[in-house]
Amino acid sequence: MAISPLACSAFPVVRRSLAVIAVAAALAAPLAAQKPAPIAFDSYTLPNGLKVILAEDHTAPVVAIDVTYNVGSRNEQPGRTGFAHLFEHMMFEGSAHVKKGEHMGLLETAGSSAFNGSTIEDRTNYYEPLPSNRLNLGLWLEADRMRSLDITDEKFHNQREAVKEERRLRVDNQPYTKVIFEEGYKAIDSATCWPYSHSIIGSMADLDAAKTSDVQQFFHTYYAPNNATLVITGDFQPADAKKLVAQYFGDIPRAAPPPIPQCTPSFDAGARRERIADAKATLPAVMKYYTIPSYDSPDYPALELLATIVGRGQSSRLNRALAREQKVALQTQVFVDPFGPRRGPGPFVFLSVANNGVSIDTLDARLTDQIAQLAANGVSDEELTKAKNIWRAQAINERSRAMSLAQAIQRANLFLGSPDRLDSDFDRYAAVSAADIKRVASTYLRPSNSYTFIDAAEAAK
Repeated sequence: MAISPLACSAFPVVRRSLAVIAVAAALAAPLAAQKPAPIAFDSYTLPNGLKVILAEDHTAPVVAIDVTYNVGSRNEQPGRTGFAHLFEHMMFEGSAHVKKGEHMGLLETAGSSAFNGSTIEDRTNYYEPLPSNRLNLGLWLEADRMRSLDITDEKFHNQREAVKEERRLRVDNQPYTKVIFEEGYKAIDSATCWPYSHSIIGSMADLDAAKTSDVQQFFHTYYAPNNATLVITGDFQPADAKKLVAQYFGDIPRAAPPPIPQCTPSFDAGARRERIADAKATLPAVMKYYTIPSYDSPDYPALELLATIVGRGQSSRLNRALAREQKVALQTQVFVDPFGPRRGPGPFVFLSVANNGVSIDTLDARLTDQIAQLAANGVSDEELTKAKNIWRAQAINERSRAMSLAQAIQRANLFLGSPDRLDSDFDRYAAVSAADIKRVASTYLRPSNSYTFIDAAEAAK
């Protein structure tokens, strides 16, 4: 069944041979030689508007298919939140030639176990890795549900209840998650940017208010070939793939262009604070949200590397300072755009859980001091080099799997404007200097651009 990125971890995927050796060799090479060879793309558009991107690689006998629709929670309307994620579930409910449950069964029989779908603010994607001789099956299944998804009252009501239960399990009944996954969206001003100021999973009230006709309209508006991009990677012959794509997708009619969400980013809205009573938490926590620009911003690489330096892993700066040395925090995490990249404003998030016996005010003050030091003193060259190596290892490893490569191509195409930007991203991150890190810290991580949530576990007892 489709699972929301609110809680999913990556599924196992078929690795290409020698992937680990390739990563190790790249990291051991001189800095100038650490950029991998460019990926050869073949991009074209069908007459109905479907964009197709092919990346042929015969390293292993697998192919990967990713169909990304240009729709996410940013396309929802007030009172109808959660629709994009709900629809992710609906896409597995059968189509004209595929009965309910058969989509997954056919893929499993063909040898695929890593198929799924995911929804973020800016896109919804559906993907499946397959043995290379079953490329036709994957393309046929994706085309059939794009053309003729079967939306009935029974299926809609069933999947709505599934989404509501997912919300209870992943958000409402977990400590801290309601703040992270829902309250934190308040950091984006809803008056100027509704598309990015509400949660992906939606509210119970909005889900209850939804009607089957609403879902049908959503499908006809956004699930059309001219609002989608198909990526195929792995072991295939381009001529054969193009023939299959034309055969299965070519006669699906295009739809009217969907409305474009409007957002005017608002920075420096003033320091804001809110106290939340969390009945699920046993220890209080501090969450600080800072509004940052979109994924294609020149400042984004420096912000992402900064997040790695201060909050990723046991040796990160905040974990060393707050957890190991000062012992005021049980754990500290830092992340940028936790659900994925955005074309609009996003959050730079600090989450710190207080150690037993430590007051929330003490933890808040210590965390605030650490953030201020970033703007005042920056980071060391050694810290930056380590963060770049972590990013580079991820990027190279991403290319070693057909499925993750397909998703990386979609990311570059949708958020940076071209699949070729996947290669140039290496230059973008390599160019970041320690001065850049200090500059973005002072620009975005300042009190006037913050929203602090005190997850007050003690107030809920």
